[in-house]
Amino acid sequence: MRIFAIADLHLSFTGALHVDNWDANREYKPMVDLDKTWHNHARRIYENWHRLVKEDDVVLVPGDISWAMRLDEARTDFDYLGSLPGRLICVQGNHDYWWQSISRARAAVPSNVHLIQNDHVELDGINICGTRGWLCPNGAYFKEEDEKIYRRELIRLENSLRSAQAGPKLVMMHYMPTNEKHDYSGFIELLQKYEVATVVYGHLHAKACRYRLPDRAWGINFHLTSADYLNFTPRLIVSY
Repeated sequence: MRIFAIADLHLSFTGALHVDNWDANREYKPMVDLDKTWHNHARRIYENWHRLVKEDDVVLVPGDISWAMRLDEARTDFDYLGSLPGRLICVQGNHDYWWQSISRARAAVPSNVHLIQNDHVELDGINICGTRGWLCPNGAYFKEEDEKIYRRELIRLENSLRSAQAGPKLVMMHYMPTNEKHDYSGFIELLQKYEVATVVYGHLHAKACRYRLPDRAWGINFHLTSADYLNFTPRLIVSY
C-alpha cells in the first residue's frame, strides 16, 4: 500500500460531471480567475491521480475540498471524488462550509471517502489522525477572536490522537501547525506528546508557500501538499 497526499482541491462543479468531455464541465468559482496557474486544475488533478494512484492506495486530502456552502451543492464535487481510484481520507478546510454536521457529511460522501473529526483511521498499523487546525498565536493575522477556535482545534487534534491505537501516527491538518514565524505552538506540543512522525498540511498558496515549514523540525517530518504547490499531482508520502 502507498499513501499519497494532496490538499486544496477547491472543486466547484455545477450540473453533471463529464470526465470524458472536460469542456462540458462548468464551475461556479473557477480558480483560474484567482490565479492563472490553476487553469484546468480539476482535470489535471484527475489525470495525474489516475496515472499514479491504484485502487489499493490511500490519498490524504487535508481540506478545502469543495467551495460548496451546503451539502446539496457539493453533489457533483462528491461525484468527482467518487470517480478517483484509491481510498480518500479527509479533514476539513477553512472553506469547507458544506461540512457542518459530521454525521450528515459522512452520509453524503462517496463510499471511497472517509472524513476524520475527533477520531482516526487505522491503515495496516499506521494511525491517520487529524483536524482542520487554525491560525496560531503571535502570527501576523491572529486576532483575539481566533483564540477560541485555536483552542477548540487543539482539543480536536488531541481527541483524534488519543483515539488511535499503539503504532506510528501520521497527522493531516489543513493549516500549517505553526504561525508564519514557525514559533512553537500547542499543535507542535501535541504532535511531540503523541510521538507523531509525519504531518501533511495545505492552505498555503502562491507566494505564501515561502512560509512553509522545513522538511523536518522538532523531530517531525512535514509535507506541504497544497495542490498548486504540488503542480496538481498527488505526492507519495509513505510506501510499504
